[in-house]
Amino acid sequence: MNVKILCVGKIKEKFFRDAISEYSKRLSKYCNLEIIEVSDEKTSENASDIEISLVKSKEGERILKHIKEKDFVIALAILGKQLDSVAFSKYIENLGISGHSSIVFVIGGSLGLSDEVMKRSDYQISFSEMTFPHQLMRVILLEQIYRGMRIMNNEPYHK
Repeated sequence: MNVKILCVGKIKEKFFRDAISEYSKRLSKYCNLEIIEVSDEKTSENASDIEISLVKSKEGERILKHIKEKDFVIALAILGKQLDSVAFSKYIENLGISGHSSIVFVIGGSLGLSDEVMKRSDYQISFSEMTFPHQLMRVILLEQIYRGMRIMNNEPYHK
């Protein structure tokens, strides 16, 4: 299975980079993982709705350039479906069984994802009703993909 994580912005903190590296190494046993970072747009603190929409649209264009026609796209969105680890694992496993060999997870920037990216997504998931920094969300997503792969392979995991 090919798993791609498309995200807005670079990881600045070493501890996040170290965690991402560790989970990437662990996941290499289960899938072909690719992480693609697209640049984020500068946003003023008191951005207008028009400016916010423009920022999300520019970031969305960069994201969409990396999505292929046959990719199954899962957007991380606050209003997405919440799944526990077992249900998440089963969902990913069922995608593979139904012929989706390339899954793309999309993590937006600080303002979220554009309408165009949301329309292109095939499914939306939410990890919580809380909002997390997108750098931390990347680590959380990698951990859950790793946990999901272990569940699929009937390997020990902790709830």
